[in-house]
Amino acid sequence: MTGTDIPLTGILQVGVTDRTRKRRTLGEASERGKWWRFALILVIAAVVLVPIVSVVILALTPSLGSTATGLTLENFTQVFTLTNVGAWLGNSLTVTLVTVLVAVTVAAPAGYVLSRGRSRLISSYSLVLFIVQSLPVVTSVIPLFILFASIGLVDNLVGITIIYVGSTMSVAIWMMAAYFDSIPITLEEAAWMDGTSVFGSFTRIVLRNSLPGILSTAIFSFLLSWNDYLVAAVFLRSDGNYTLPVGLETFFQQNQTNWGLVMAVAVIMMLPPVILFSVLNRYFSVGGIGGSLAGR
Repeated sequence: MTGTDIPLTGILQVGVTDRTRKRRTLGEASERGKWWRFALILVIAAVVLVPIVSVVILALTPSLGSTATGLTLENFTQVFTLTNVGAWLGNSLTVTLVTVLVAVTVAAPAGYVLSRGRSRLISSYSLVLFIVQSLPVVTSVIPLFILFASIGLVDNLVGITIIYVGSTMSVAIWMMAAYFDSIPITLEEAAWMDGTSVFGSFTRIVLRNSLPGILSTAIFSFLLSWNDYLVAAVFLRSDGNYTLPVGLETFFQQNQTNWGLVMAVAVIMMLPPVILFSVLNRYFSVGGIGGSLAGR
């Protein structure tokens, strides 16, 4: 061995040391990146939650002239006993649930046809849906009002339910078609070889593996009809037929507004979506059928 020769063990030790340092540096950078992401998410969550927390606190704060002290449910008691909030809540729930049921029932088979069909007629149908969903509802409010007034559907919950179903249908069909595209058609072909009909494979295979897509469509339809103000304000006239967004407007007066009652109704409006997301959150999954074709 000459004086310039380096032992093999020394070379290996140097290489291991360099790799260890690189890993340590990358690990520290990754940890710093995680903290930055966590801090950013925390700030965004705070910005989103602060208004909601403020609404809840104001709803639990005694109104002007009240003898109650501290946090109280007095505002909620007043809105249910002195106003028609109970009827408005029932109207909103009825209209919303019917809209969700009809939208999902129609959008599921329509989305399946859009996903699996390969013809000019279906392509034209897809183009029409794309155009329809790009149009805002406000462009059709006046023509619909004139039409519905002639057939007695103004100031009627049936009328706004029809409008909600029509306004959600195009997007709902696109959402269902997009999820059906993620389900391999090979699963249906295997069922067809076993003698299952097209409708049978749709109900037994496609729909059974489409729960996240169905829930996403249902939640979209729910939020669109639950939060709508424009259509309800134009078509509803009687206090007993109001939905919650329109009924909330009646609490605003020209000279004085009882903000405690307003915030109480706002909290009531927030509860159904919060409950819905809390209950259905566990049913959402990613890649639920990823292993369905294993071994094929």
